[in-house]
Amino acid sequence: MTPKTHRHGAEELCDAGLELYARALREGHLPSTAVAAAPCLLDHDLLHPAVEDLDRLEPVSPTVALQRLLRSSEERVAGERRRGQRLADTFEPLIRLGAGDTAHTDTPALRILSSKRRTTQAIEDAMAKGRREILAIQPYDSHVTRRPEVLEGAIKRDQEFLDRGARVRALYQHTARHAGYARARYEQLTGDVEARTLDEVTDRLIIVDRTVAFIPASTDRSLALEVRHPALIAYFVNTFDRLWHLATPMHPQAVHPPTLNGITPRQRAIAALLVEGHTDTDIADRLGMNVRTARVHIAKLATTLGSESRAQLGYLIGQSGILDQG
Repeated sequence: MTPKTHRHGAEELCDAGLELYARALREGHLPSTAVAAAPCLLDHDLLHPAVEDLDRLEPVSPTVALQRLLRSSEERVAGERRRGQRLADTFEPLIRLGAGDTAHTDTPALRILSSKRRTTQAIEDAMAKGRREILAIQPYDSHVTRRPEVLEGAIKRDQEFLDRGARVRALYQHTARHAGYARARYEQLTGDVEARTLDEVTDRLIIVDRTVAFIPASTDRSLALEVRHPALIAYFVNTFDRLWHLATPMHPQAVHPPTLNGITPRQRAIAALLVEGHTDTDIADRLGMNVRTARVHIAKLATTLGSESRAQLGYLIGQSGILDQG
C-alpha cells in the first residue's frame, strides 16, 4: 500500500493504524519501520520519534490525541460557518433583486405553522379554496375542545365544502362510533360524505384536493406542517387509501364488526396490544379511549378467558386463538 493510496482523514483512522497505535500504547514504543503499513499515524501525529532514539516511535496519549482531533473538528466547523456567512452575504443582494419573482415563494413545499390557531386558519383557508375532496384521519384526542359552538363551526365549514360538489372521507378509531359528537356531526351533514373506523389509525392527517396536506409537527400538536410537495402528497394519499379499504363503514351506513366466540373486535384489539406488552395508558391512547375504559375492557376480556392475573391473561390470549380469528 503506497502512501498516496493510504491517505485519509484523521477521524477515519484505518484498521491497520488502529492496530499499530494500540500496540504502541501497550508496548510503549514501536520501531520506525513498523509504520510502513500505516503512515497515517505519523501524518496525524499519533506517533512521534523518541528524543533519545530517532528510530523509535512513541505514542501520543489518547487523551491528548482526542483533544487535538476535536479541536481540529471544531475549527473545520467554524470554517464552514464562516463560509456559509460569506455565501449569505454574497447572495443577500441577489435575493433582493429576485424578490419580485414570487412564483415559487408564495406556496413553499413545506411550511411550519407555529400555533393551533394558525393551523386552524390554514386548514380553513385551504378548504375555502377546495373544490374536490377532503381526506382526513382524525385520531381521538382527549384535549380537543368539543364545545357546541366549536362543533357547529366545524359542521358549517364542512357543509359549505360539500355544497360546492366536493366530497369528504374521514377515518376514525372504532371508539368514535360511540361518541355523541361524532354521530351528531355526520347526522347533520348532507352530501357526499363518508366515515369509516379502524382499531388504530395514524396521527392526524388532512389532505385537501390532493394538493395540500396538514400533519402534526410536535408531540403536543402545538405545531403543524403544511405540505405541498407532490411526492409527499402522493404518499399520504396512498397511505389513506390503504387504510380506507381496511376500515369498517360508520356513515352513512354503519357496519358493525362481528363478535367471535364472545370476544368483541375492541377486545381483540386490546388483546393484540397486551400481547405486545403495552401498558394500559398506551392501549388507551392507541385505541382512542381513556385509561379507565381501557381497564374495564381488559377486565371483561380477562373474565371471558378465565384469567386471574395479567401474566396469565397474556398466555390465555395466545392459547385462545382469538388473534388469529381477528
